[in-house]
Amino acid sequence: MAERIEFTNWLETHDQPFVVIDADFRIVAVNRAYEVAYHVRGEEVVGTPCYATSHHHDRPCFEHGEECPHRRIFEGRRQESCLHTHFDGEGRARWVRVTGHRLTTREGAVYLGEGLCEIASQEPAAVEKAGPRMVGRSPAFLAMVERLQRAAATASPVLIQGETGTGKELAASFIHAHSSRRDRPFICLDCTTLTESLFESEVFGHERGAFTGSVAARTGLFELADGGTLFLDEIGEMPLAMQAKLLRVLETHEFRRVGGDTVRRADVRVVCATNRSLWSCVRQGTFREDLYYRIACFTIHAPPLRERLEDIPLLAAELLRTLPPPAGGRRIRVTPEAIALLQQHTFPGNVRELRNLLQVAAATCGCDRIDAEAIEEVVSRFEAWRAPLDPHPAEAAPAAPPPAAGAAEPPSMAEVERRYIAELLERYHGHRRRVAQALGISERTLYRRLKAYGLR
Repeated sequence: MAERIEFTNWLETHDQPFVVIDADFRIVAVNRAYEVAYHVRGEEVVGTPCYATSHHHDRPCFEHGEECPHRRIFEGRRQESCLHTHFDGEGRARWVRVTGHRLTTREGAVYLGEGLCEIASQEPAAVEKAGPRMVGRSPAFLAMVERLQRAAATASPVLIQGETGTGKELAASFIHAHSSRRDRPFICLDCTTLTESLFESEVFGHERGAFTGSVAARTGLFELADGGTLFLDEIGEMPLAMQAKLLRVLETHEFRRVGGDTVRRADVRVVCATNRSLWSCVRQGTFREDLYYRIACFTIHAPPLRERLEDIPLLAAELLRTLPPPAGGRRIRVTPEAIALLQQHTFPGNVRELRNLLQVAAATCGCDRIDAEAIEEVVSRFEAWRAPLDPHPAEAAPAAPPPAAGAAEPPSMAEVERRYIAELLERYHGHRRRVAQALGISERTLYRRLKAYGLR
């Protein structure tokens, strides 16, 4: 009790939320700033496990593969910093940077002191919408969110780089929604859809009679985004001639409509995205070096889904939230067994592939629950669609000569497979998930084969 009073008095010298945790993961004390920021009262959380109260886990964070300052501090570190998802008293997720400190009382007892610096809320009012929102709690995802928040606090142009389907438009929307321009327009332009002849008309606008069919003046996207953000998706696909025109308007903020003489100005922040290595394009001569330096002031990496598989439960729930529920039914959910199967998939199409997979599974399952069997069927279908068709199959190998008289019969394919699975079970000490990964099949398929071959 004396130690708790000592901590309480000391904690109130901190302006930021601060919490003290003991070696058994129990919250010992929190300051007033923590209570206000996270909508809780101290007596509600003191004595509860930090991983349950703060992170909604059933066991310590490091056992879920997340970074955890607790273990490192009690191993002897003086200070440790990491990114975390922290839930408040209303159940809303906050993305925070946690800085852990080693605290020692006069009696020599050791505690963890955590200072919390919020990066952003998972669902700020500015970005609530019917479509999918950014969700996640993996280290790779949280590192991206921290970079996005830093970018939002600046006026610099931003370049988001990542594979197709990683959510680069959502990331750009996040920057806009957390910037000082949040109340102004957010305009998107897919650079792959514009021909060189349409670029100026679409981006800068045109006057009436500028060309055949222009019966009225049109405001361009650059002008529409005045005061806000213009998102240029897949800028690496933009032809060189268009790049020169874009560079000029980015440098001067001045432009003319097609067919017009008036010089117009627009205050626009530009955020670009690409699934290419733009610097490689610069070296190949397909992207202007001066434009690269103009748009890549602040670069952000959007991680592929294979680097954040632990986010699949949250992503699946968020993606399914946007689908209409079955007629007269509840919202569709994914069973834990189905989630486990999804986490074994490599997802070359990233979050977009996950969304499409869930849409197909939801349409075919016929109920409000997607189970492992539905996921296995859809994944197999996707892999079949992705497999290349070989119009020139290799010639069949010549038949093996018949076995000599008295020679032992060769084992059947089933027996070869049974022996191989048995060998893998021994090698991985019965760990079925690792065996399934080594075989390149799902755990559900492995279970069926174990049963068929009488293996345990």
